[in-house]
Amino acid sequence: QVQLVESGGGLVQPGGSLRLSCEASGFSFSSYGMQWYRQAPGKEREFVARIISFGSYREYADSVKGRFTISRDNSKNTVYLQMSSLKAEDTAVYYCSVTLRGGFAYWGQGTQVTVSS
Repeated sequence: QVQLVESGGGLVQPGGSLRLSCEASGFSFSSYGMQWYRQAPGKEREFVARIISFGSYREYADSVKGRFTISRDNSKNTVYLQMSSLKAEDTAVYYCSVTLRGGFAYWGQGTQVTVSS
């Protein structure tokens, strides 16, 4: 079955950095684009970044452009989100996601990122 397991979240001071990881299993990882989303308390889940199957195209939300970098290692079935210059408003639960053929989207359990001094 499809599994997405995020890790790497935590508490970081404003201006700091974190790298999130999402390890995937149960599908042909290298064949699919991957996405990161986040959901802050009291807000709807929002798109953060996506990367196509072989990583040559990446897209970012305006709010994170220039600060976050999405990447993937198809040999490890893992997608990453490198986050730098973190702000309080980046505080959220971060989820990775994949939409397989047929249109069904799968989500991980999420990892909490808290930016606070």
